[in-house]
Amino acid sequence: MTHRIVVIGGGPGGSTAATLLARQGFDVTLFEREIFPREHVGESLLPASIPILENLGVIEEIEAAGFTPKYGATMVWGKNPEPWSWHFAETNASYPHAYQVWRPTFDQMLLRNAKRSGVAVHEGSRVVDVNLDDSDRSSLAVESASGETQMHEADWIVDASGQYGFLATRLDLRTNDEFFRNLAVYSYFRGAERLPEPDAGNIFIEAYEHGWSWAIPLPDDVMSVGVVVDAAWGASRLAGQSPEDFYRGQLSLTGRTAAMLADAELIDDARVIRDWSYTSQRLVGDRFILVGDAACFIDPLFSSGVHLAMSSAVLAAAYVTSALRDPEMQEPAAEVYTQLYMQQYHQFREMAALFYASNRTSDSYFWEARRLTQTSDDVSPREAFIAAVAGQPPQGYERVVLERGEAPADFVQGVAAVESERERRDAEMARLIDAAWPDRSPMLNAVPTLAAGVQLARKPVIGDGQFEWGAVMTSPSRPQGAPISMVVAALATRIDGQGTVRALLNDLFEGVPQQQQTQLLPGLLTALRVLYVDGMIASWSTAQNPPSPFSPREAGGDAESLPPA
Repeated sequence: MTHRIVVIGGGPGGSTAATLLARQGFDVTLFEREIFPREHVGESLLPASIPILENLGVIEEIEAAGFTPKYGATMVWGKNPEPWSWHFAETNASYPHAYQVWRPTFDQMLLRNAKRSGVAVHEGSRVVDVNLDDSDRSSLAVESASGETQMHEADWIVDASGQYGFLATRLDLRTNDEFFRNLAVYSYFRGAERLPEPDAGNIFIEAYEHGWSWAIPLPDDVMSVGVVVDAAWGASRLAGQSPEDFYRGQLSLTGRTAAMLADAELIDDARVIRDWSYTSQRLVGDRFILVGDAACFIDPLFSSGVHLAMSSAVLAAAYVTSALRDPEMQEPAAEVYTQLYMQQYHQFREMAALFYASNRTSDSYFWEARRLTQTSDDVSPREAFIAAVAGQPPQGYERVVLERGEAPADFVQGVAAVESERERRDAEMARLIDAAWPDRSPMLNAVPTLAAGVQLARKPVIGDGQFEWGAVMTSPSRPQGAPISMVVAALATRIDGQGTVRALLNDLFEGVPQQQQTQLLPGLLTALRVLYVDGMIASWSTAQNPPSPFSPREAGGDAESLPPA
């Protein structure tokens, strides 16, 4: 039996990738070792996942399921032992809330949606072996619930097997993150006290002596509650007692979490998750791709697990689609997939590391060790994170590190320097662009110079369900690049540090109708402003000639002579 694409795992990442690939017309088979609904921790979603759920067509079903709306988080963390809250609406006006979901129900919704989309879903089917050596197709051995084993072939394998990491384990790709060697013990309570409004739906996170605890309000008066401690320390204590005794003992050391649980009933066994932060040396190989936790996993402090799974699944589906339809795209798109996934991963990682280092509510081995070892040798992701904080935070948590915690001085200084420089550059550009009369802007007589190391490249960019060839501007601090339109790329290629913007535009607009020139001018000036604020353009020098109105050149061609913006 031959399938074009086999997906291993039916969690959020596997269901998302399978659904999107089936919609592209591929023959997709998904093998899930459990029979849904199945128990799974990780109930807290992020607003960034809502657009993906909308695209999958399940948002109405999720809204009708009665999941708890999550408008933000409440924490005992940082410099002040009193609880404080932040809200998604402060940074995300389009999606001001997410949901606290019951994962057995949520995951089953996504898997059913994959079936409706044409995916052949096999639950209770465990992939037990794989052969990647064949030059044409891979083969997989799949064991059914009855113990029968069948062989299946695939042109592509999407590994979304979660922390089990089917391919990464067999190919020895995993590298543990020494900073986040933590251990979690969790279970569920009924009848716990909720936070007061308007924060009753928030996740509650409390730092205490040996680590931190979470409390996530779920439907039916259930609350997911866990404690996170140092892995070695926790394992030594668990060796001499049951998980439940350890769990209850740690919760008793918390302040507000323990008070919330005073009249609550423990309704499930305590479960242990060990050593859960890691990356993979490769995310894409010959005819396979790793998605979500099968690729990387980061400490759950910011509820990033489901989002990273689903967002990487979107990228993975686009990658496999592109690789099957355009072999020339396969290798460069694999590089872009890895860069985009690891960019998200490193932002969450650096954010979590900074949060750990900024906590001063408790003094103990756990917190002191994380303050001392916080500094990373991996400078590039840290610098990229500082730039993201100072620019446009992708998730909205980042500012809290500065506002509520005691972040390392070098980080605070780095953010301040980047922000100050961006503000200076933006103010400078505001003086050079006349929004009302762009054809009279002083910028027209300025001479731009690209920053050192900035390059324009033809690279894959994410399009409608697949990667497409596009223009990308890269720099040493942004190796993944920033996609730009073809017309902006055409203008950027003309920047030589000598010609004025007016001269560059005159050259660019050769053969372009006057009406289109006039329409394009404001957008191109704005694009130059953004490139300067982002550091892609290093500097501007002022030409000696006084400003004069931009006059569109006579054109002999038609609108097709210039790529669309």
